[in-house]
Amino acid sequence: MSRPPTTPTCVARPTISEEKRPMLLQPLLDQLSALGLTGCRTALEAQQHNSQYAELTFEDRLGLLLEVECTRRADQRLQRRVKAAHFALPATIEEVKFSPARGLDRRRVLELAQAEWIPRHLNTLVLGPTGAGKTFLACALGQAVCRQGFNVRYERTSRLLQQLHLAQADGSYAKLLASLARLPLLILDDWLRDPLTTAQARDLLEILDDRYGRTSTLLATQIPVAEWHARIPDPTLADAILDRLVHQAHRLELKGGPCARRVPPCPDRL
Repeated sequence: MSRPPTTPTCVARPTISEEKRPMLLQPLLDQLSALGLTGCRTALEAQQHNSQYAELTFEDRLGLLLEVECTRRADQRLQRRVKAAHFALPATIEEVKFSPARGLDRRRVLELAQAEWIPRHLNTLVLGPTGAGKTFLACALGQAVCRQGFNVRYERTSRLLQQLHLAQADGSYAKLLASLARLPLLILDDWLRDPLTTAQARDLLEILDDRYGRTSTLLATQIPVAEWHARIPDPTLADAILDRLVHQAHRLELKGGPCARRVPPCPDRL
């Protein structure tokens, strides 16, 4: 006598109790750290401590985790660019003062801060008397260019000339020129503060030749453009240097004299 067929029974899958969930979460957090996804880990821990996230879908929660991670990585890249630039001052565009007495056009400065002139390989000249804030403005624009994803390097002209002289002596001259040629933006502060020698003019022309039409240069100086030619001993070199800097350049001319409350030495800032 045959037995009647039996109806298969569904075996319930064991549920994970609330007490065991933290034990399973820790390996996940460790894996995120091992993969370098520390932003995701921090955001996930925050979600675990906020019951409101339980109302979101899996896709929404994952999207928030990835958004935090992308923001963290973008911030890190920016900090690396700013650190590599070696700015003289930790200046930002938000700190620039646009008082009428300073002669700064707010719209023009903010447009330059968008860095659209960098891929067009244009230059910028920041002119004005001592204490008017040229270095601050140059560093603020440089940091704004970093925010747009471009590498920047700040140099005082006199120190760069010393580096070039030493590089010629130790055989690293070509390597230094190559590193300068690749920079999307090179900032030269105190441009032509001291008259150049013929050798120094040749060195600067080497740099500018490599960068002309390929990258951008920002100059900050108290010397009016009309006096540049006289500070370069060789007229031919002077013509070539000015040709590569002046004709395709934005100009920002600051007004004002020394700092209002001058405590020697007075920094060249806003």
